[in-house]
Amino acid sequence: MRISVLFKSPYFHFSLFFFITFSLAYFCFRGFLFSPFFSRSLYLKQMSHEFLSQNLHDGAVALEYFHQRLFQSFSQVGNKASATKNYTFPCTNKPVVPLLPSIPSERIFLVTTIITTRRQAEYHYLLQVAHNFLERLSECGPNCYGVHLFICNVDLYPASHEDACLLSQLLPSVKRHVEGQEDDSPNIFEREKQDYSFCLSSTLKTFNPEYVLLIEDDAVPEADIFSAFFELVHVRFPQEPLGGGLYAKLYHPERLQGYLNPEPMRILEWFGLGSLIGLALNLAYTVLFLQSKFSWRPFMIFTVYSMLMAELFGRHYILELRRILPGLYNVVPATECCTPAMLFSEASARRTLVYLDELTCKAGYAKDIALYRELGRRGEWAWAIEPNMVKHVGLFSTLRGSFDNTEPQLL
Repeated sequence: MRISVLFKSPYFHFSLFFFITFSLAYFCFRGFLFSPFFSRSLYLKQMSHEFLSQNLHDGAVALEYFHQRLFQSFSQVGNKASATKNYTFPCTNKPVVPLLPSIPSERIFLVTTIITTRRQAEYHYLLQVAHNFLERLSECGPNCYGVHLFICNVDLYPASHEDACLLSQLLPSVKRHVEGQEDDSPNIFEREKQDYSFCLSSTLKTFNPEYVLLIEDDAVPEADIFSAFFELVHVRFPQEPLGGGLYAKLYHPERLQGYLNPEPMRILEWFGLGSLIGLALNLAYTVLFLQSKFSWRPFMIFTVYSMLMAELFGRHYILELRRILPGLYNVVPATECCTPAMLFSEASARRTLVYLDELTCKAGYAKDIALYRELGRRGEWAWAIEPNMVKHVGLFSTLRGSFDNTEPQLL
């Protein structure tokens, strides 16, 4: 008799349900990189190695693609030998053959500027990013005829950046430094800021576009990056560019996207998601066990349970569901980190140049932190789009450490 009463008890139902689902979650989620259950000892080394191997492959594919394009362009001028794989290309500032269709009579709508310096040569990060952007533009079709691609070479020895020199034969490009010129920056963070300002300023001077997308050379675009862009500028902020914001971030590190980070909007989102799933679970429980009426206690228990499971699963993976429709993209207030992909309107780009010129960056006060704090000081705002519109593929740092022989890891 007592056993049958126990089986009918809601506390027994909840305890059994939670034990089974949390046990399954532990074993299912420990292979998810951005889940709190992720097992570093079991998966991190293997996943990092696979990530780097894929990078090597993608870099080789991109290199082959641009060599083929160069072979075609040189063939048109009767110089096939110049496009061989062993040929070193000089850096130029004019494209040989335009790769992107455009509408000459109209003002340029968007320029995507890739800021680049030398990295691990065999990974060809710059070529990967440029190749993927050309593919995204090709898929976008006539809607993107007002979009241009621009290469900004900020290497201290620009002629030594072979990938940038190769692309300069095919795409508009600019280089910041003269070969052999001394670097007068007080520190590496200030130089990074000055490079950023130079590329933003050069884009405005060269194209005078309505929007500028500044991309670092290890940020590969997602397939829906231009869908997100058009959703943002035409639907979310159709009256005023970027809603008056200084910029819109298209990337935030996945490890910092969890619900337990100190962003108030995420807490509201977390509670809303938990309430929605909790209501569904409560309805299923009511039907399954023939409960006569709605009860707040099971609803609150299921809500807390759903919120906890969402955090253990990983908010990053939940955000990926928003790619189903452009209208589901999340536009939220920006946080201070980071700058792999930043969208500016023409007016906000010019304001940004003024702000950066007044700032001096240093360790602990890099350009992303400096810009974010400048927003608060001036009473301005900026946006972030979720999910991420680029993938950060560069595991080898060029600005915060020298190359070494150790294999980097994803976390």
